[in-house]
Amino acid sequence: MPLVQVSLLKGKPQKNISAIGDSVHQALVEEFKIPELDKFQVVREVEKNHLVYPPSYMDIPHTENIVYIQITAREGRTVDIKKRLYQKIATLIHERTGISTDDVFIVLTEVKAENWSFGRGLAQLADKT
Repeated sequence: MPLVQVSLLKGKPQKNISAIGDSVHQALVEEFKIPELDKFQVVREVEKNHLVYPPSYMDIPHTENIVYIQITAREGRTVDIKKRLYQKIATLIHERTGISTDDVFIVLTEVKAENWSFGRGLAQLADKT
């Protein structure tokens, strides 16, 4: 049930865009143990002047290949699981696209189960906590 939002520079090959989404999803399935069919993603391609990043931050260099990944997920996973998720996402994206792991920027936002509606105006997970 995570919602994944990916932002990257406009004009990247479609195969890379698909590989990024597939990499994030595979990592979520393997590390967060989400169902295989639980794939909700939005990809935003932005113009160069709308992609803002420092050339280096925390001794990590960044290039115009930077990919911002925002994941909204239900709360409750350990720090170790989150660390494994981040590592797996960065590694898979690098392996499938050649994008440096330095350019994979991930933010995870956790929310309570009752804050989700998958349709019909219902809070399907509200009573399962």
